[in-house]
Amino acid sequence: VQLQASGGGLVQAGGSLRLSCAASGRTFSSYAMGWFRQAPGKEREFVAAISWSGDSTYYIDSVKGRFTISRDNAKNTVSLQMNSLKPEDTAVYYCAAGLGAVWVTSTSMYVYWGQGTQVTVSS
Repeated sequence: VQLQASGGGLVQAGGSLRLSCAASGRTFSSYAMGWFRQAPGKEREFVAAISWSGDSTYYIDSVKGRFTISRDNAKNTVSLQMNSLKPEDTAVYYCAAGLGAVWVTSTSMYVYWGQGTQVTVSS
């Protein structure tokens, strides 16, 4: 599976962005999909995940109620709608594909990674 993330940009605090991740390969629907982020000088952090079917989702507490993950298996895409953005959301965001449960937040669970897209939130 090859992943290509897009949709990042510069936005003011309180604004919104929608990240997309396009996947190649016919096995996309077999994988749970996750979004991670990495701020300068910090470790890569789990943000959200969605099960292969789309029935289950999981978020870190700091984005609950603001971010929504979704997927379209017919189009091989996964999206992250980010609302009410805060400066602390600034990071490079990565999409990833894994075979574990959505509540497993470790990067080691994910086997395929996209190249990352920069999100910058100004105050």
